[in-house]
Amino acid sequence: MQDPEPLLSQVRTAGAVFLGRWSSEAIGDYCAGPNHVLPTAGTARFSSPLGVYDFQKRTSVIGVSQQAAAKLGRIAMTLASGEGLTAHARAAEMRIK
Repeated sequence: MQDPEPLLSQVRTAGAVFLGRWSSEAIGDYCAGPNHVLPTAGTARFSSPLGVYDFQKRTSVIGVSQQAAAKLGRIAMTLASGEGLTAHARAAEMRIK
């Protein structure tokens, strides 16, 4: 989808929303600000990513351009690889090429 931002208002429960094809989870985890500990098993209905606002309901929105994904993706790849998260590293790498 060319412009996913209009759909954002329809999202009701999410720990993080990655807008567009260039917004990889690895960039969200390592570069955009939200912690990579996200609510699982449906807990996004009442919980948020782990962080200083643990007791507030919120959603992280990550929108990354192709140019930014190329720069941040390299950083995310390095960090994800260091943690042994090869799928995260590949997700960032896919958006660089």
